[in-house]
Amino acid sequence: MTSAFIFGISMSVAAIFAVAFAVVAATNRTARGARWLALGYGMGIIYVGLEFLLTQQADPTGVGIGIFLVFMLALSFALVGVAHHYRVPLPLPAMAVIWGLTILAVPAIFSLTYGSTLRLTLYQLPYFAMQSLLGLVIWRSGRRQALDLLLIALQAVAAIIYVAKPFIAATVGTASSPQDYMATTYAAISQTGSVVTLMAIALVMLLVIMRDTTAEMVARSETDPLSSVLNRRGFEHHAEMAFLRGGAAVLITADLDDFKKINDSFGHAAGDGVIAHFAAMLAGAAPANAIVGRIGGEEFAVLLPDALLSDGRLYAETVRAAFASARLPVLGVDRGFTASFGVAQRTSDRSLFELARRADAALYRAKAAGRNQVRVALGEMPPVPAVGVA
Repeated sequence: MTSAFIFGISMSVAAIFAVAFAVVAATNRTARGARWLALGYGMGIIYVGLEFLLTQQADPTGVGIGIFLVFMLALSFALVGVAHHYRVPLPLPAMAVIWGLTILAVPAIFSLTYGSTLRLTLYQLPYFAMQSLLGLVIWRSGRRQALDLLLIALQAVAAIIYVAKPFIAATVGTASSPQDYMATTYAAISQTGSVVTLMAIALVMLLVIMRDTTAEMVARSETDPLSSVLNRRGFEHHAEMAFLRGGAAVLITADLDDFKKINDSFGHAAGDGVIAHFAAMLAGAAPANAIVGRIGGEEFAVLLPDALLSDGRLYAETVRAAFASARLPVLGVDRGFTASFGVAQRTSDRSLFELARRADAALYRAKAAGRNQVRVALGEMPPVPAVGVA
């Protein structure tokens, strides 16, 4: 297999993935960074084209510098794309340092003897630095799923290949001039290693984008847009999963008191604002492992895994008191509102439905007792009266 054939494969691979990432960017607005990855692989097409052009140059210096910098641009675009996708701040200072040193090193690199170990080393070091930065960006995202770890490993392999190239050249030999580079064994080995790793990186990155896009779609389908907590479907799914894991759990159901009067007195926009504010209070007061959802118009539910009835009652009382004293002047609301709560602890419940039924029964008793109160399921704990409210 000739080096020219391998270069042809490299160009085809770059074109395929440039188009693939471009299609993803055009059809999926949530695929952050895909357009930058398309640009990166698009620069790969130019890079290979310049390699073919190099063999026909009487003075290869200009094209050689172009090849060197075009591949740096390809890696830089890929870095921007990965940082955007993983929502990590772009490491601009590090990129500026790498690019600054690269530009300063160009005269020295291209004045050294072609094929010398020093020239090859200086030539590959900027690639090594940029590829390493790619892996570091993914690591800094904090994501540790299998695909993320595989992508980091592939970035490390690609970086190692760059610094290994001078040693490979010293072992198998390389050309004495740039025009003869494509005819060497070193070129075949170098390009094969690069195209395999960069193809693997692209494939895994596409899988990462598909995974994250699917997760975002699921999250949107399970999230109530008004309150930003789970909708009924999302709450039931996540609560059922937590329920099936077993262990202690407390379910709190809550209902805004006289919500129709809020809409009639202040308008539907204010009513929506009250719902959003109450949901924010529920989520803000809940522990990290809590499952918070809006299960109806003004009805909410909170599942506290690994919690006791006393924890649930304290949580409900905290939110009840805070909500009753809250004011929302930005919505034209100059008084507080109230909510009623029912609390039930998991005992012999065989399903989430049974636990919810007991929590709802406690909520109905809170409503019947005058609203703005917390009630626990019968037989579990004495009722807790509201303090200082009518």
